[in-house]
Amino acid sequence: MPDVDGAAQGEVEADIAEETTFDPDGYRAELEALDDAVGTRLLLANDRLRVWEIRLQPGERAPFHRHVMSYFWSCVDAGTGRQRLADGTMRVRRYRAGETEFWAHSAEDPLVHDLENVGESVLRFVTVELIG
Repeated sequence: MPDVDGAAQGEVEADIAEETTFDPDGYRAELEALDDAVGTRLLLANDRLRVWEIRLQPGERAPFHRHVMSYFWSCVDAGTGRQRLADGTMRVRRYRAGETEFWAHSAEDPLVHDLENVGESVLRFVTVELIG
């Protein structure tokens, strides 16, 4: 069997630098106009999957969006991101190149969040949404 990171070898613990809260009311307009675009550029789309790139320059922020299907992401260029969740949770996380996670979501159980690059270098991911 090939060498596989993640669940096959045990979960890799997230490198959380800070966990706190914020007031979602400051983002109310964004939260009411959610987008299903989960990246900054769509690389491929067909009836089975969508492949997105998320590329954020230092200080740049991707607005709130929702994940309504299962997906996985993989960090391409390491960095530090601040993520706000719709429930008012906020965390700062250091991402390592090659770090990959799978998330199972649906229209009935969406994930709503933003992502801000709070590091000093480009932060880049590839996200693959699994359709159906």
